[in-house]
Amino acid sequence: MTSRLKLVGLVAVPALLAAAVPSAYAAAQPHTTRAAIAGDVLTGLNHDAARTGAVSAAKRISVAISLTPRNNKGLDTFIANVSNPQSSSYGHYLTKAQFAARFGRTDAEVKQVKDFLRAQGLTVGKVHSGNLLVDASGTAAQLEKAFGTKLSTWKDAKSGRAFYANETAPTLPTGIAGLVSDVTGLNNRAQLHHQATNTVAPRNGPGGGYTPAQLKGGYNVSGTYTGSGQKIALLEFDGFAQSNITKYDTNYSLGSPTPTVSKVDGGSGALGDGQVEVELDIEVLHAIAPKANVTVFEGPNSDAGEVDTYQAIVDSGIPTTSISWGASESQRTTSNINAVDAVFKAGAAEGLGFYAASGDDGSDDAGDGTTTVDYPASDPYVTGVGGTKLTVTSANAFSKEVAWSGGGGGKSSVFKIPSWQTAVQKTAGGGYRQVPDVSAHANPSPGVSIYSQGTWTSVGGTSAAAPEWAAFGALYNQQAAAAGKANLGFANPALYTASGTGFHDITSGSNGAYSAATGWDFTTGWGSYNAATLATKLLG
Repeated sequence: MTSRLKLVGLVAVPALLAAAVPSAYAAAQPHTTRAAIAGDVLTGLNHDAARTGAVSAAKRISVAISLTPRNNKGLDTFIANVSNPQSSSYGHYLTKAQFAARFGRTDAEVKQVKDFLRAQGLTVGKVHSGNLLVDASGTAAQLEKAFGTKLSTWKDAKSGRAFYANETAPTLPTGIAGLVSDVTGLNNRAQLHHQATNTVAPRNGPGGGYTPAQLKGGYNVSGTYTGSGQKIALLEFDGFAQSNITKYDTNYSLGSPTPTVSKVDGGSGALGDGQVEVELDIEVLHAIAPKANVTVFEGPNSDAGEVDTYQAIVDSGIPTTSISWGASESQRTTSNINAVDAVFKAGAAEGLGFYAASGDDGSDDAGDGTTTVDYPASDPYVTGVGGTKLTVTSANAFSKEVAWSGGGGGKSSVFKIPSWQTAVQKTAGGGYRQVPDVSAHANPSPGVSIYSQGTWTSVGGTSAAAPEWAAFGALYNQQAAAAGKANLGFANPALYTASGTGFHDITSGSNGAYSAATGWDFTTGWGSYNAATLATKLLG
C-alpha cells in the first residue's frame, strides 16, 4: 500500500512542477538539442551478457549527477602544489567553502541542473559540499525520459548474475550536458568486492594471526603515539556488530573509542558476508592507532552508493580514510571512474588522504588472464596499498618481508602516470599510473588476529594492509599536530619525495606478472613503513 501511494504521488509531480521551472525545460523537451555523456555506458553488453527484458517502468532508482569542476586544470595545479613538500603552498589546504567558491559550480549552474531534473519528474535530493554532486531519484520511466536512454535487464554470461543497465549513453540538453560528467546509478552491474581472505595459522592471536603488539613491533610504531585526537574514516558496504569490536579491544587491552556509524543513502542494509571485512578494518585500526576516533560510513553497494559514500567522507572533513572495497578498472564505466576521481580530487585539495587496497588477485585483478589493476587503488589521488608477508622476531621486531603473491599491482589502463611518479617510471608501465604506491602485511598465513561473528580467527588480504597504512596516517597526523605542522593529506607526492627513506624495501617475491626489486616495484611499491623513521623524514 505504501509503495502504491508513492507511485501515485509521483505521477502528478511533473504537472505540479511545470509552473515552477524555467520554460526551456517545462516546454517541448523532446525538441531540445541533446548531447551524450561520453563513457557513461557499459561496453560489451551484448557480448558478455544477455538482455532479458525491460526494467519495470515503476522501479524506483537513485542516481548521482556529477558536475565537472570549474577550472579543472587549475585544480590539478593546486593539488600538485599543496601536496608537494618542496612547494611553499604545501599543507595550505582549502576549506569546504573555499573549494566550492574556487572550483565548484556556481549556485546558478546547480539550480539549472536541479530545475531540469525536477521538470522530468525526478526528486532532487542533497547537493553536496563543493557544488559538484547532486542526488536525485525517480522511476525507471522518468529516468529514461530525463536521460534519453533505455533501461534493460541483463544476465551476466559468466556469473549468471542479473542486473540492469542503460543500453545507450545518457543524453542531456546541451546547456546542461556541458556541466555534467557522469550520471551514476543507471546500471548496477559492478558490485564492489572486499579484499579479504580467511585462514588460520599458529601465531599469538587466540585464533591465529598477528596481534597488535606484533604489527606495531614489526612496523616500529612507538608507544608514544596512539592516534589520540585523530579521526579515521572507513568506507564500507556492510555493517558490523559492536560486541565483536568490544571483545577484540578488551582482549588486547586497547581502550579504543567506540566507532561511530554514519549511514549514507539509508546505509548498507542487513549484515551480510562483508561483516568480517568491516570488523577487520576497525580492529586493524584499533591495533595500530588504538586511540583514534573511527567513523564507519556505511552505504549501498551500488555505483550511486559508492559516489555518495565517498562524497559523505569528504563532506565530513575526516583527514584519513581506509578503503578495502574495489573492482577492476575494466569492470567499470569510464565516466563512473571519473566521477569517483572528482571526489578524491576535492578531498586532496582539502587535505584528505585515502588509502585503498590494491586487490587480492595479483597482477590479474579482473581474473580474465590479463594484467589489470583494481580501482580505486589506481586513482592518482589515492595511495594504493599492496600486500606483503611480514615476519617478526620473538621480541615482536621486524625480521624480514617479502611480496605476497596475491597483492594487486601493475599499470592502469585509465590514468596517465602522474608527475610525482615519473621518477620511478618503468618501461612496463607504458606511461600510465603504476600501482601500488606502498604495501603492508597482507599474507593470509599468518594473517592478522581478529574477532568477528562471535569467534576468533585470522584474516589476510590487502584489506588488512590498507588500514595498516591509514593507521600510520593518523599516527603521523598526531605527531604533525604536536609539531605545529599540517596533516599529511594526499600522501603520494610526499611519500615519493622520501625516495625510499623510512621504508622496508622488499626485493623478493612476485604477484604473477611482476617481481619485487630494489626500490619501487609493481608488487610492493616503495614497501612497508618504518613508522618512526618515515614520520621523521616526512616531518622534515
